[in-house]
Amino acid sequence: MPKNKPRQVVDRLLSPIQEFIKQETSSGVILLASTILALLWANSSYANSYFNLWHTILTIGIEGKLIISKSLLLWINDGLMAIFFFVVGLEIKRELLIGELRTLKRAIIPIAAALGGMILPALIYTLFNFNHTSKHGWGVPMATDIAFALGVLALIGRRAPLSLKIFLTALAIVDDLGAVIVIAIFYTSQIMWAWLGLAALFFVFLLTLNLLGFRHPLLYALIGIGLWVAFLKSGVHATIAGVLLALTIPTSSKINEEQFIQQSRNWLDKFETQSQGKELNITQQAIIGNIETAVEEAQSPSQRLEHTLHPYVSFLIMPIFAFANAGVSLTTHISLFNPVTLGIILGLFLGKQIGIFSFTYLAVKTGLAELPTNTSWQQIWGVSILSGIGFTMSLFIAELAFEQDDLLTSAKLGILLASFISGIVGYCFLKYFPKPQQKSKTE
Repeated sequence: MPKNKPRQVVDRLLSPIQEFIKQETSSGVILLASTILALLWANSSYANSYFNLWHTILTIGIEGKLIISKSLLLWINDGLMAIFFFVVGLEIKRELLIGELRTLKRAIIPIAAALGGMILPALIYTLFNFNHTSKHGWGVPMATDIAFALGVLALIGRRAPLSLKIFLTALAIVDDLGAVIVIAIFYTSQIMWAWLGLAALFFVFLLTLNLLGFRHPLLYALIGIGLWVAFLKSGVHATIAGVLLALTIPTSSKINEEQFIQQSRNWLDKFETQSQGKELNITQQAIIGNIETAVEEAQSPSQRLEHTLHPYVSFLIMPIFAFANAGVSLTTHISLFNPVTLGIILGLFLGKQIGIFSFTYLAVKTGLAELPTNTSWQQIWGVSILSGIGFTMSLFIAELAFEQDDLLTSAKLGILLASFISGIVGYCFLKYFPKPQQKSKTE
């Protein structure tokens, strides 16, 4: 058996970033299909059925005690999206512990880029809406949709090196963290302190379980539901419960990397010696079971949950959210030049690319950070354009920012147009811009 085979197995198991990117890339196609379907239905002769569907009231609870009654749209935005934010929290935690944000030097460039990509779009939007009732929507153009952005980047093929995809992923994760903070502080309704206090108790309980070494996901899920209900009743947006729950999930594994490598090598060697033909014998089946156990023990509960939930979030929850929220009636009178739509389009398309590129450039030129390996300034600019694809998080913040239907419709139109323009222009820029010359090792 080749000596490097166990190492290849280990490398594949211990390299989640590529699998993460592949999932985000594929989900972008599903998101696009959901958006097109929503737009077609919302502008068809059956448009009323589309809008009436999401206003259907669903009630869950115990009569006379705790009852939660919400429209189907709010169950999606407050309930399903809490799971989305839980996975976002796990991703943020992973990046802080073992990813691009684990050291200050590595974290500076995505943090600087994300800050530029949040500050400038918010300023541009505010400039257009300063004296209007719509000024509260400044958070809408701050977001980047990682699934769509990575999906477009994947279409470029070899012109987009892995380091560029990692840069975009880290940037979007910091961007998500910024969006969570903005939602928690600026898009919170009147606070019910008793419920918020109960949420704090649930959170402390979860932290205690972590410190005591409890690892079973079901226990965290049950208490997490209580945390979600408490936040829902408190006035602070319920999706914040998902992020806080993610922070309490254990990140330690039962066996370390060295033990895992040694055990895997031993089991694979034994597996090969037991080979007797095409069919697996009982011993080989037992060895596979042992390898599965070793893989589980090498992964922390946090890693397992992220790996398990990510496909459901990417291919089910986000498409459902897009289908429920992206339906904009184009038959209503909407002006592209109203301050909401114009502020969002310019904020996402121009604000994102200028803010991300300029902050990244300053971070590198001042010596605080280094340009990602095998990437050029042209590619950084291209990724900055792609970051103008706001979509999921932008739609989510728009739902929180605008209660008036006309403002919300204008915001959704701006988000869809800006995301479309950013995707097309970013793709063309990265695809057809001359590929930079690679420096040789001797230079």
